[in-house]
Amino acid sequence: MKYLFLCININWSTDRGALLSNRYCSFKVNLQFVTEGNFTASFLMFVFVQHYLENFYQLPTTRYRSERKNSANVIVEKLKEMQQFFGLNVTGKPNQETLEMMQKPRCGVPDLDNFMLTPGNPKWKQANLTYRIVNYTPQLSKADVDTAIEKAFQVWSGLKAVMLNFAFSDHGDNSPFDGPNGILAHAFQPGQGIGGDAHFDAEETWTKTSKNYNLFLVAAHEFGHSLGLSHSSDPGALMYPNYAFNEPSTYALPQDDINGIQALYGPSNNPIQPTGPSTPRTCDPRLTFDAVTTLRGEMLFFKDKFFWRRHPQIPTVELNFISLFWPSLPTGIQAAYEDIDSDQVFLFKGKCYDIQQDYPKHISNYGFPSSVQAIDGAVSYRTKTYFFVNNQFWRYDNQRQFMDPGYPKSIASTFQGIENRVDAVFQRNSKYYAFDLNNHRVTRVDRSVRWLNCR
Repeated sequence: MKYLFLCININWSTDRGALLSNRYCSFKVNLQFVTEGNFTASFLMFVFVQHYLENFYQLPTTRYRSERKNSANVIVEKLKEMQQFFGLNVTGKPNQETLEMMQKPRCGVPDLDNFMLTPGNPKWKQANLTYRIVNYTPQLSKADVDTAIEKAFQVWSGLKAVMLNFAFSDHGDNSPFDGPNGILAHAFQPGQGIGGDAHFDAEETWTKTSKNYNLFLVAAHEFGHSLGLSHSSDPGALMYPNYAFNEPSTYALPQDDINGIQALYGPSNNPIQPTGPSTPRTCDPRLTFDAVTTLRGEMLFFKDKFFWRRHPQIPTVELNFISLFWPSLPTGIQAAYEDIDSDQVFLFKGKCYDIQQDYPKHISNYGFPSSVQAIDGAVSYRTKTYFFVNNQFWRYDNQRQFMDPGYPKSIASTFQGIENRVDAVFQRNSKYYAFDLNNHRVTRVDRSVRWLNCR
């Protein structure tokens, strides 16, 4: 069941109609009723969409009737801007995927702010920058906050005269927070006064782990604004507006953010320029997958620290961080399969595997010899699971929970037409192979990106 959560404060006035505050998060609206034309739900959805677009996409506020004359067309255009920014299907309508994107926890800075487009692009003139923490959250120790903030600054290699503040709701900067979830924090572009300052919602649950909201990750994002960066539409970038967990101990600034900061401040003085991880491009003809599996009618395609979700009824293929669904898992999943009978998904990396986030377990539990260091691909068919390792494959009996005798066998001897090593089930390099297990033959060969709705 899909819901919206709204909290609105309404001030009724005979000459100005209803004015709605910036605080929204309490009313529970069933999206099913919205699509069925329920008036109350449709009204609350309209309020939610309007406030989101006002906060993040510069939708003009409609306080007077004269301003609302073409408001429907303006909202449609702003919805299209928002959908294009997030890589959604551009319809101008508040469909389910759009509403779900709007509900994700995020930064309070608008996505289409002008400050990155003004002449000269605001930035600090000094190279040596400092910061001061005005107050602390009681949810973490002072030492943990200091460590998280220091590490967040190190991501960008320093800041200047920046003040950090944990604040409740309306805290005097004309950008009130909205309580738990929703807007997590915001920061201001370089300049005098509050320029560069970063504010964090004191009502959020701040942590140093994958639970709730990791302070280091949110702070590092906000400090990007403090340096002069706006939001990025790259879902793998630190400056992407929506929150997503990444392991702090191994965090590296993505290439998109490096490009942005160097566009403002120039290249590094080091002879070797810094490089960072790049987000895989969905329709890159050279794209290969690390692992592929089904999950309750959907298909999941893993690559590095990301995975795509393909739903049979949604035209847009969604790219997410693996950590968004499986916080305990490492990046670089090598194999995966779904056991439909037990309603479980198994994910593999190296000698370890995961079942329902109980990571790690050892692949020797399946009966693999110690010589098997990793699984290249896996797929479950009827009551059997096929594991591909180099140029061989094993067959596992799901019911008996034991390897079938007579294995491993050569891939070439059984799966005739499959070339060499399998990367992800029946995929090699940038191609995929459809193999008929009943007739033992390849029925189709095509580019892997076809699965991501690419032409």
